[in-house]
Amino acid sequence: MKPRVDVVVVSVDSTSGWRAAARALVAGLTRAGARVASVGTGPVPLVRTFMLTDLVQARAARRAAVGAIAEHDGAPVIYCSMTAALLWPRPGAIWLDSVAAENRPGRHGVWQRMVERRRLAEAPLVLAMSRRALDALPEVRADAVVRVPVSPSGPPGPHRDIAAVTYAANPSKRRLDLVLAAWARAKRPGETLVVAGLEGYAPVPAGVELSGRLDPSAYRALLRRARVFVTAPVREDYGIAPLEALADGCILVTTPARGGYPALELARALDSRLVSEDLAPALRLALDDPVPEYSERAAELLEPYSPAAVDRTLAQAVLPRLLTACGRA
Repeated sequence: MKPRVDVVVVSVDSTSGWRAAARALVAGLTRAGARVASVGTGPVPLVRTFMLTDLVQARAARRAAVGAIAEHDGAPVIYCSMTAALLWPRPGAIWLDSVAAENRPGRHGVWQRMVERRRLAEAPLVLAMSRRALDALPEVRADAVVRVPVSPSGPPGPHRDIAAVTYAANPSKRRLDLVLAAWARAKRPGETLVVAGLEGYAPVPAGVELSGRLDPSAYRALLRRARVFVTAPVREDYGIAPLEALADGCILVTTPARGGYPALELARALDSRLVSEDLAPALRLALDDPVPEYSERAAELLEPYSPAAVDRTLAQAVLPRLLTACGRA
């Protein structure tokens, strides 16, 4: 006879960020004492429109959830992302970074915006990754803020020999063209911007290097060598890369993006001069005139994102309420 499972976690495996977030949630719930079963969609097809993308992903999540619920009958479910919950076979908690009311405007979210309101009303628990994740739906309140945990990846190197790093796995979304144009204006002889997560970009401008796609440990080692992390989103649902950069001692230069984007709040608190649509002067300020003890202050502000802090939230504010709501306490 199989041991009883306390929680089923259902995730959409469409991005590396959500795959990592789901793994972190499972690990945190396990440390909190829960027996967890995790199921993902596996690879999902790439389709042309946001409406169809969300439908394909939601249907894949439903199939995964149906199988897991049948195997672990009665266990409460946490759906990782709003998309994973859109076509759920049974109500469950929703852990989200954003909502369609924010990131699917106009025709892109005709059906998603309508369905998500019903799902959020029916969910026994709504868990937000950031305090701003539900700003587009002021009538909905989060029961808890459950962040993706972030911590330093290792000791900093003896010398930060890279001037700046940016992450551009999706160059259009990350506005890599804007970052490169700013770097062309800001750089000085001998300074290099390393572009991570991207291959095959050409031509590579002077003062720029491509690292290609790196495994997580190699990427975090790159951050530990960098002085500045620069990013230029228009909208950011969560944004784990800037948080990892701050955790590894980089100074954050960013545009003032819409969305949950918790690193934006931290960047403004650390040095508001470095939050600007005009990235070139912000880059020079970060390289030439950093505020004293920037990294030490960043570490203090990141304490709520630490694995220990997230574990406390899961153990004290999430798991007891989830089990009680589903009659499993």
